[in-house]
Amino acid sequence: MLPKGFYCGGIHSGIAKNKNKNDFALFFSDSPCTVAGMFTGSLVKSAPVLIDIDRIKKYRLFQAIVANSGCANACTGKQGKRDALIVCKEVAKHLKISDTDILAASTGVIGDFLPVDKMVKAVPKLVDTIKKKDELAAVTSIMTTDTYPKYISKKIKVSTGEIKIWACTKGAGMIHPNLQGLHATMLSFILTDAQLYQKQLQRVLEVAVRQSYNCISVDGDTSTNDTVLLMANGQSDTGKLDAKDLEIFQEALNEVTLKLAKMMASDGEGATRMIEIFVKNAKKREDAEKIASTIATSPLVKTAFFGSDANWGRILAALGRAGVKVNPDRVDIYIGDIMTAKDGMAVKFDEKKAKKILQQKECQITIDIKAGKQFAKYYTCDFSYDYVKINGSYRS
Repeated sequence: MLPKGFYCGGIHSGIAKNKNKNDFALFFSDSPCTVAGMFTGSLVKSAPVLIDIDRIKKYRLFQAIVANSGCANACTGKQGKRDALIVCKEVAKHLKISDTDILAASTGVIGDFLPVDKMVKAVPKLVDTIKKKDELAAVTSIMTTDTYPKYISKKIKVSTGEIKIWACTKGAGMIHPNLQGLHATMLSFILTDAQLYQKQLQRVLEVAVRQSYNCISVDGDTSTNDTVLLMANGQSDTGKLDAKDLEIFQEALNEVTLKLAKMMASDGEGATRMIEIFVKNAKKREDAEKIASTIATSPLVKTAFFGSDANWGRILAALGRAGVKVNPDRVDIYIGDIMTAKDGMAVKFDEKKAKKILQQKECQITIDIKAGKQFAKYYTCDFSYDYVKINGSYRS
């Protein structure tokens, strides 16, 4: 279900130790695209992130994204940039486009250099394979500790015709995106045949990301490589979108990114369930976001979720250190539809019923601040024994 004019594929190039694991992906449009991007807020940025930020500032149109897993190409200095640019140039040569028409992304172990010779040797096969439009091969090529490929598509009806959006993402660990505009890892590539100006595209992406990717956390660690790229080639022939159609596009993009964000949260390393943290009736939205984020990243809260322990005290304690002025004597806490605390104090509730709610694959925790009308939602997962096992031996 790729939008018109888009192609993608993926192969094993030799980065991954497992020869059956795809590790080299290419996403391509046969016509130039406007592109919007958002990247990690970390001061430690990978070579591909630095290249993409620079290119999006300098150039107007792009046609391809080349991505790899198994090597983050982060903390690799000047050589890391040179290596990424060599790969981009080789791909551009075989696609017969300018090397500045390509953006790059990487995920994997920090500090390792790209095996450039292997990747360059694999480029002809990679370029040839995109003709098959093999979405699965492309998505599996960017996976690391993900347990399943994450990609979806959506058709939108606007006043002048039909638009398609296709999007993929990867991420299961080192997930706490702090994505910003142009000022183990989450990668997301979004393709659409809609026609939008770059500023429009950047604006709709930032709105979508704020309520999705920037509202998930697996472990509280922001990656060096977090990258979201949105490409629009205009091949739907729907023309420039009016205000109403742009609103329809925004809603669809919000839906797509939120679905993918929830997939990442539920597929967190070692996770057994996903939890939605809903903070409501805050004075400001920023306050609600801060509180929700602090609760979602609390190791004590997350381990309580793993044990299906209705330990509302940990939730209230996390709220107290969120850096938001809140009256704790007015806070109510719910697990599912069960009130576990009222006005900052314990109430009698059915522990067995609360435990059953916490044992579900997805559950909601509601924190009512009773200070205003603003709200925010955050999506997280539990901390299990397997999370420690996976990350205790990630490099080996």
